[in-house]
Amino acid sequence: MFIVVGALLLYKFFANPQGKGATKIDLATFQTKIQNGELKQAVFKQQEVAATDKSGNEFVVPLANEFLKADLMKVASEKDANGKPKVDKVEEETGGNGMLWGVLLSWAPILFIVGIWIFMLRQMQSGGNKALSFGKSRAKLLNNQQKRVTFKDVAGVEEAKEELQEIIEFLKEPQKFQKLGGRIPKGVLMMGPPGTGKTLLARAIAGEANVPFFSISGSDFVEMFVGVGASRVRDLFEQGKKNAPCIIFIGEIDAVGRHRGAGLGGGHDEREQTLNQLLVEMDGFESNDGVILIASTNRPDVLDPALLRPGRFDRRVVVSRPDVRGREGILKVHTRKIPLGEDVDISVIARGTPGFTGADLANLVNEAALNAARYNKKVVMMPDFELAKDKVLMGAERKSMVISNEEKRITAYHEAGHTLVGLKVPNADPVHKVTIIPRGMALGVTQQLPEGDRHNYSKEYLLGQIAILMGGRIAEDTFLGSITTGASNDIERATELARAMVCEYGMSELGPLTFGKKEEQIFLGREIAQHRDFSEDTAIKIDQEVKKIISDQYERAKRIIEENRDTMVRLSETLLERESLDGVQIRRIVAGLPLDDDQPPATKDDEKPQLKEPATKPLKPILPPITGSNPATA
Repeated sequence: MFIVVGALLLYKFFANPQGKGATKIDLATFQTKIQNGELKQAVFKQQEVAATDKSGNEFVVPLANEFLKADLMKVASEKDANGKPKVDKVEEETGGNGMLWGVLLSWAPILFIVGIWIFMLRQMQSGGNKALSFGKSRAKLLNNQQKRVTFKDVAGVEEAKEELQEIIEFLKEPQKFQKLGGRIPKGVLMMGPPGTGKTLLARAIAGEANVPFFSISGSDFVEMFVGVGASRVRDLFEQGKKNAPCIIFIGEIDAVGRHRGAGLGGGHDEREQTLNQLLVEMDGFESNDGVILIASTNRPDVLDPALLRPGRFDRRVVVSRPDVRGREGILKVHTRKIPLGEDVDISVIARGTPGFTGADLANLVNEAALNAARYNKKVVMMPDFELAKDKVLMGAERKSMVISNEEKRITAYHEAGHTLVGLKVPNADPVHKVTIIPRGMALGVTQQLPEGDRHNYSKEYLLGQIAILMGGRIAEDTFLGSITTGASNDIERATELARAMVCEYGMSELGPLTFGKKEEQIFLGREIAQHRDFSEDTAIKIDQEVKKIISDQYERAKRIIEENRDTMVRLSETLLERESLDGVQIRRIVAGLPLDDDQPPATKDDEKPQLKEPATKPLKPILPPITGSNPATA
């Protein structure tokens, strides 16, 4: 644009209005041409006359002053003896327009640059994503046109809903609480594991409360420029005050609310300045009446203590994993728009998914619907939910993976060892399913599902889990005469569990003591060091206790397998034939009863598509931690 405009201005400045063919003549010659009637047109300008004769030739005559111009115009306007005009057309170009055009041309470049600069400044300061708007808050004001979420769409977190419902009632009817001296809470902090519905609760609050609702993420405060985070916090609360009463929601507040003084280097810490401004705005000298701050995080342990004190966050709402009734309610919410078959029992699915969060259950329902659509079904059936649950818990089946018969046999005995010990150990979770079809990163999986939600674990239960983990290695060694790398993850998890029993839970002969203090860098958010607060002699005793626990449970599992050799063989051979067994079939095999013939045998190896050669090193059967969200056990 600059190049085009510049070229036009240069053309205007240097172009000859009369063209290249114009001839300069003196005043006497011009007067002679007028008297002889040779001119066709004459244009009188400020300092010259531009004329054209009847032959089409162009002439330019310089003028000395205005008096001469007037005389020439008078002569050119006269008529000859025959009554015809001496010049066919006489015009005068006024000096005003010419002068104005000349001034504009001379000032045009400067005016153009100034105009562009003003335009850019106005655009930068108008908000949005413009360059100079980095000091403005990026909070979004939710409106009624967006999809509305209410508390009816939230299930499984009834206590949290009650706490937040009270906030909404306070906004709607403040007199109900104020007449007894109560004041509106300044802040509510929602804490809980990922996927439990903290952001969904915030959206439900926005849908329920008839007040302005500002939404922003903790990471939206900090930019590359120093001071931007604090400026955005100030602007956010200024907007809140203008729209009070209102609600401000900050998601993942740990992005700016981490413990101060935990940086790894010197210099200016922009995150700390943002936190300082947030602390002042929440409870400083200025009043923020009517502005309620709701924040969410899954890392409350890294937040600064000054941020958590009453007066800033008056309430802490724990959004935990749902229990069986909560899971049933969540499943009902997610299956509202899904056509379900008559055999679908939501309560059974809820009981079979302990440890699942709301996000896990939403994914489970979606996977079941996708599986039904894949086979062109009209409704979603119970087997679709079972397949979806197996996929979520154990990973997708890898039927195309080529496995040799020897590796399949090793995997079958390995999983049968887990299964048999899991059935014989008291207080263990029931075995739900076992398969030697590769799933996820495992060649085989043994899945245990607890009968109810577990919130605490006994010493006997943990020892039983270690014995179950050892069952796979013992089965390989006892029946195949060799050991493989497939048990490496089992051994790793058993060792971690035994060390936790000694060093954290006080479940050893060393007594009810904890050993080792975790040093966690809040800035990093990960445990990067272990503070050793015990002597070398104690360290040796800890290692001995860990080894003793592992060895005792190894011998315990070995006795179980040795005493049930025939059952192990039946279980392994049936598993080789069918590849997958459910809990009922497993118990019939262990009891010596025949299986029902309604289940067809598994696909033969030669009927499977061979996509690639088997790996030389078999994949490790992965065992998710029993204390985690995934209750499956490989």
